Order: sequence, then C-alpha cells, then structure tokens
Amino acid sequence: MGKIISNFFISLDGVVESPDQWHFSYFDEEMGAAIGAGMQIAGAFLMGRKLYEEWSAYWPTTGVDQEFGEFINNIPKYVVSNTLEKAEWNNTTVVSGDVAARLREIKEQTDGAVQMSGSATTVRWLLANGLLDELNLLVHPIAVGHGRRLFEDTPTYPLKLVKSETLKSGVLNLSYVPNVD
Repeated sequence: MGKIISNFFISLDGVVESPDQWHFSYFDEEMGAAIGAGMQIAGAFLMGRKLYEEWSAYWPTTGVDQEFGEFINNIPKYVVSNTLEKAEWNNTTVVSGDVAARLREIKEQTDGAVQMSGSATTVRWLLANGLLDELNLLVHPIAVGHGRRLFEDTPTYPLKLVKSETLKSGVLNLSYVPNVD
C-alpha cells in the first residue's frame, strides 16, 4: 500500500503561502537533493484545485529539460476538488464526491508514494481524515510575518519526528508522522 506524503517549504513562523517570495535564496544543491529524493519515490502527485490551476497553466509549457517540469508533466496527478469538473493537464484525474474513499483506493493502487504539496487546507483535511502518512517540512530560517500558515485554527494533531537534518543554509529538513499511540 502506498503512502500520502506532504511536502512544504515553511518559515519559522509557520507560513507556507507564497514561498516564491521568501524561499529561493535558501535553495541550494542540498535542498535540491532532498526534493529529488522525494521525487524518486513518487508514484503520483496530489494537489488541490488552486495549485492545479496555477501549475497546469505553467508547467506544460516549460521545457522538458527542467527536471521538475518533466517530473510533474508525466507523473499521474490527482486534484481534490468538488468544483473542478475536468482536468485538461495530461495524466490528471479529478477526485471528488467521497474523496476519502477515493484517496484510500489511490493509495492502494499507487506504486510508490502519493506526494503532495502546496495546499495547507488539503493537508489539514488529510490529517483530520487519517489519510496523511508523513509530513515533510523544509523549515527556512526566516520569519515572514504574514501569509497563510500551515496550521491555523485547527484541532491538535500529535506528530512524531522521524527524521531531522540541518542543511548548510540553515534550513531544517524535518519529517513527521501522525502519532497515534
């Protein structure tokens, strides 16, 4: 059975919104290797409607020589949405209706991990429904001060740290799993 693994660039104050405005000065070979390791185990990619709309407008038109562009354009993609009726981006399926049941099926059918990124709302929903298996955070040494945070007005979710690494840039590479003792 596959796993759903969520990945985020996150600031010290918990902001995940608009990483394009604060993340890139920390991106280096070490971080690229950490992201690449996640791509290597991915069998599918999960996203919310908003990220789908942003990425489907950008990635299909970029050159395939970009490693992430080639990855995201070719991998099976699943979009969680009850408002999106069809997906035009190749290899994309809209997941609606009984989303929890459908995601359990996708986990069972996927070789490798179902990776996801970009939607704090989706991650909170996955946690609330017992569907998130791992949460990977690249914690940047910056306090952004504004923007959407990963956890805002949410229930308490106990997590267990299973991996930690400090990158030369000062970014912490942390992996958590739900702590369901």
